[in-house]
Amino acid sequence: MNEINQPPSRFSDPDALADAVIERVGKRIVLGLPLGLGKANEFANALFERAQADRSISLTIFTALTLEAPPASSELARRFLDPLRDRFFGDYPRLAYARALSQGSLPGNIRVQEFFLQPGKWLGNEQVQQDYVSLNYTYALQFLLNARVNVVGQLLAPPADYRSGQLPAQVSLSSNPDITADLLDLRRAGQLDCLMVGEINRHLPFMHGAAERRTDEFDLLLDTGPVHFSLFKPPQQPVSLVDHAIGLQVARLIPDGGTLQIGIGSIGDAIAGALILRQQDNDIFRTGVGNLLGNRKTLPGYEAPFQEGLYGLSEMLVEGFLALIDAGVIKRAIDGYLMHAGFFMGSPNFYQMLEQMDAATRRRIAMMPVSFINELYGDEPQKRRARVKARFVNSALMATLTGAVASDGLDNGQVISGVGGQHNFVAQAQALPDARSIITLRATRTHKGKLQSNICWSYGNITIPRHMRDIVVTEYGAADLRGKSDAEVITALLNITDSRFQPALVQQAKRARKIPQDYHIPPLYRHNTPAYLHQALEPLRARGFLGHFPVGSDFTPTEQRLAAALKILSEQQGSWRSLLGLIKKSWQQPPDKTALACLQRMNLDAPASLTLRLYRRLLIGALYTSY
Repeated sequence: MNEINQPPSRFSDPDALADAVIERVGKRIVLGLPLGLGKANEFANALFERAQADRSISLTIFTALTLEAPPASSELARRFLDPLRDRFFGDYPRLAYARALSQGSLPGNIRVQEFFLQPGKWLGNEQVQQDYVSLNYTYALQFLLNARVNVVGQLLAPPADYRSGQLPAQVSLSSNPDITADLLDLRRAGQLDCLMVGEINRHLPFMHGAAERRTDEFDLLLDTGPVHFSLFKPPQQPVSLVDHAIGLQVARLIPDGGTLQIGIGSIGDAIAGALILRQQDNDIFRTGVGNLLGNRKTLPGYEAPFQEGLYGLSEMLVEGFLALIDAGVIKRAIDGYLMHAGFFMGSPNFYQMLEQMDAATRRRIAMMPVSFINELYGDEPQKRRARVKARFVNSALMATLTGAVASDGLDNGQVISGVGGQHNFVAQAQALPDARSIITLRATRTHKGKLQSNICWSYGNITIPRHMRDIVVTEYGAADLRGKSDAEVITALLNITDSRFQPALVQQAKRARKIPQDYHIPPLYRHNTPAYLHQALEPLRARGFLGHFPVGSDFTPTEQRLAAALKILSEQQGSWRSLLGLIKKSWQQPPDKTALACLQRMNLDAPASLTLRLYRRLLIGALYTSY
């Protein structure tokens, strides 16, 4: 542990730093690495290599969201992704433990435990699935303490005027004060004996709030500069009409003067886009909502532009929040701050938005530990005064007809991602008098060309139990479940289920004696189909609204159209019937100028082989399929 006010020992070589750590703490190392972007990759890799070479070293790594560049799932995906890899992933160093886990070669003296996985990445990997730890985000701190963590490796942002070789007075935890800020405070209070290792990376933005720390809070500091590795910057996912329908449904549930949490992904982008539409093109917003709702009964809503504005309180700072600040939607300040967030990671557009934001506004985004954001404990009276009319919006994979939600895994126990803070926010919504939890999910999913309902009778994995049910939103509407009987919950969820699956679900509920035997879904809710959505929203898209990237994009216009088309193709892979439908569509619609640009970008403008000609036909069909 560093003596108070003593400067850290400085290193330019990760291997020398790893040797120094082993000399300081011995050969039993419990290494804490932040979730996502905040990992000290070069230090972690050097320490891993020492343990790999010396089996007398016991190395346990506790972390979350290990970032790996996505592999191409098909030849078309490869043609799209390969030219983009430098733009999004640059020379971001792959973590050595992730490579070993992927290859099944993790040494016996090294163990890796994660409480949140990169979504879908580790399905079927025995080692990762067996060593996964299911935790609420806020419980990870105590888990580290119980495991007797003795080393923490954190990526740090230097001040803007920093030069390699200097020792700045302050550094920033930047993307990840989520747990490290609390560890530093515990150590300062004498309640934790732990070696704090920082790794400088000038590409990280210097952020404020609890992220801003004195440099002498760290024992050892690595700077491999003047050139530092690139940040991991995943591209945004295209927003479909289904996502936009969900975004519009949610945006009308957000009261002016309230508090907002949204998450990453295309649904989060759709919600941010809909809120901006409500603020800046209110007539279009009202038209979209009106087209979707028709005469359906739903929750009372808010459709006027924001006057007082919203306060942002979110586990993750996503691009949508930066766009909402710029649009004047996030403007209700708490103690001078527009936004409190626990961690971030984003596309190049995200960092560009941060960089272009004026310094005074950027200072009004406070990066904080998740203990502050995800819980009411600690200065609870002040938090309650600040978090008025809160709407905590999270996404799910599945919902049961009795109101339980699955967000992190499959019914066979395989983990897709993790609980994260979802349970925290659902519980917080129940604890605040005027708050609501909103769970969003698409009504259906397509896998290998087969359509399945995401609302089911029961499911073998549950993230949020049914006794915490609140609001569930699909593209077909919002179901208010809080305080309702089981029968009321079932009928409300049936009303927002895709109509192709309603009859079977009604019969299951009747067999279970949970709804009356003579129950029938009201006629208004029997037309929940893609055609209904297309009729409601496609006219707005044709006018230039509800685009695939509503909060900005790093893709060119050609790449934007390709991203949507490839999303369609990925859903249809494995179903020859669906793929033949795309081929048929390609013959009905000769490629226009923009489609020809897409074909050229994919090197399919003059295919030489039969296989490549088939790829060309599939891509043309997908380009002319609405997404």
